[in-house]
Amino acid sequence: MDISKIKLIAFDLDGTLTQHKSPLTEQNRAVLEALSKKYKLIMAGAGMCRRIFEQMGRFPIDIIGNYGMQYAQYDETTRDLVIKEDNTAPCDRASVEKRVSALRKKYGYTYFAGDSVEYHSSGCVTFPLLGTKAKIEDKLAFDPDRSKRCAIYDDVKSVFPDYTVFVGGSSSFDMAPFPYNKYYALDKYCKEHGYLHDDVAYVGDDYGPGGNDESVYLSDFNFVTTDDYMGFPEIMKKFL
Repeated sequence: MDISKIKLIAFDLDGTLTQHKSPLTEQNRAVLEALSKKYKLIMAGAGMCRRIFEQMGRFPIDIIGNYGMQYAQYDETTRDLVIKEDNTAPCDRASVEKRVSALRKKYGYTYFAGDSVEYHSSGCVTFPLLGTKAKIEDKLAFDPDRSKRCAIYDDVKSVFPDYTVFVGGSSSFDMAPFPYNKYYALDKYCKEHGYLHDDVAYVGDDYGPGGNDESVYLSDFNFVTTDDYMGFPEIMKKFL
């Protein structure tokens, strides 16, 4: 990567800038403020734009949400987000239920708390192996190294070819309607705003198999890996 060519830096949030679902630290906020003086900054998140914005303490930044299904610009006057794009996709719930039930039976996940599937208004789907109402302590203890989900990941992908499948949370698979993923989202942003892929650096932590940053990691975008959000200031020094 030739840093002198970089014009735009895109970021993942959880695990990259913050602890999972935790506020942006003052230290990392200060780094973003310094970077914003030299580069265009955007967020490329798996969640909705508003949630990302609030988790970041309303940091002034444009946000791509839901793997590219949603896009919001920061308005300097109102100091708030303006939703510019908010796509939804149809979901054949009967088909999803049938496929999830078959996977549960095949791999022995027939006992679960709450619902077998979680449906999102965007059209995204979550397949929670322990159910939607599983206890948090059970979810955290279930698959900390992702080995259980990685063992069946390829099969889940093959059963859901109409979705991009991610190993999500602590005990789930998250699924975004095809073609949405972070690569799609970032490529679309570049085309619409006049950036080449070489102009872009993406910073993320979830770049392994099934990770929601994997599509960018395996692409021609410049990728900066991080495995601990506390190390973010050190990792970004070369850009400053």
